[in-house]
Amino acid sequence: MSGERDPRVPGRPPSPDGPGDPLVRAFRLLQAPPPAPGDTRPPAPRLRTDPETVGEDLLKLVLTLVELLRQLIERQALRRVDSGELTDEQEEELGATLLALHDRMTELCAEHGYALEDLNLDLGPLGPLLPPAP
Repeated sequence: MSGERDPRVPGRPPSPDGPGDPLVRAFRLLQAPPPAPGDTRPPAPRLRTDPETVGEDLLKLVLTLVELLRQLIERQALRRVDSGELTDEQEEELGATLLALHDRMTELCAEHGYALEDLNLDLGPLGPLLPPAP
């Protein structure tokens, strides 16, 4: 098998791994770093799956997704403002809209007993879902 060529890539010998193995190797690189000596971190907060709390869990997940999208839109808007492609009027309108959206998200979280910081899911070795607030 070592003398054969990979039919997918001319000139490259066939991989001993299957076609999905490079992806598997990439995910292995994302392992969590070893804990520091004496570091006892509490387990990552998880969504409860009790039948009684499923509505609240779903609400928290939806709020988390909306907050992620809000932050992504905000970053894109800042890039557009920095590039100078918006008029002053457009910048004002964009700023007012983003501020109103942030205020509404804060209100929705408070209505249901959450803070915006509570929406940040811990993705294990990948770290938190949302970037830290500036």
